[in-house]
Amino acid sequence: MRRPVLSAVAAACCIVVALAFALHSGGQNAAGAGPTERVTLLLQWEPQAQFAGYYMALEKGFYRDHGLDVVIMPGGPTIHPFDALKRGKVDFVTSPLSGALTAAANGVPFVDIAQVVNRSNLMIVARRSIVKDQADLNGKRVSLWGTSFSAAYRAYFDAAGIEPRIVPQYYSVNLFLQGGVAACAAMEYNEYHSILQAGMDPRELTTFSMRELGFGFPEDGIYTLAATARERPDVCRELAAASLEGWEYCRRHPDEALDSVMKHAAAAHLPTNRVHQRWMLDHILAAIFPGEHDAWQAGVLARADYQRAKAILIREGMIAGAPSYAQFVAPGARSAP
Repeated sequence: MRRPVLSAVAAACCIVVALAFALHSGGQNAAGAGPTERVTLLLQWEPQAQFAGYYMALEKGFYRDHGLDVVIMPGGPTIHPFDALKRGKVDFVTSPLSGALTAAANGVPFVDIAQVVNRSNLMIVARRSIVKDQADLNGKRVSLWGTSFSAAYRAYFDAAGIEPRIVPQYYSVNLFLQGGVAACAAMEYNEYHSILQAGMDPRELTTFSMRELGFGFPEDGIYTLAATARERPDVCRELAAASLEGWEYCRRHPDEALDSVMKHAAAAHLPTNRVHQRWMLDHILAAIFPGEHDAWQAGVLARADYQRAKAILIREGMIAGAPSYAQFVAPGARSAP
């Protein structure tokens, strides 16, 4: 039996009700009186509010209520989630869609079991004294991450007829803050706020949202091997449902979620502060749960968004091809045809 709190969550959010119905259709809940099944979930980065929903799903017992004993493993700059998944070191990973498409294009069949972050947070942040509009980016030094994230930026530059001088961007915005580049890549929930916390006023900055310009695509999803999705569909279904319940709990209890995030960050000896993590949580939640004018469905990867991301990656030479939507997305995480 599920605990009563789960029905309260469903009553509080019709989106989660609809999603849970979709995830559970065609099979019974894995929860019950029997033993739980242990699985490992590898996050793509170090502890931060970007992953608060998974922490809360574990701490509030949502995974256990779904018949799962989940071990959450932190990622980082030297950890490659899809390599660990391919080698059988973990059962599930989180990853942005662009990274998952790149990994899938290399021949290993991965499956999206839940599309958690549906709204793009990619930005370009520039010094207003140098860049006042997009034309001013032409010929300027712009730092980009050397990952599949760069495809969205490069597609934007191509469409706008802009040719900036691209330099590598690693794991901080220090080069931008020190004046080494005129503009840099940023996530709205992370690097942009770090720049503000470093002392820059928003009036000193020009920002370009890839989402608003039409070049953003969905970000974090939960992935597993296609073989796991075939052989253990109930486990995949329950992990997806419980994780999304964790995110709904964060939405209703943000201070408690932040307490958990700060605890995980402190245990990992990471320099951060609660103000930054609150900014991150607020922006991540807005990218998970649709607002009144948003078209996406929580937990679901829209076919059109998948096709657009795939086309951009192919056009920018990041991948030669990719699986079909039906091959890449588990039934419970698919949009209607």
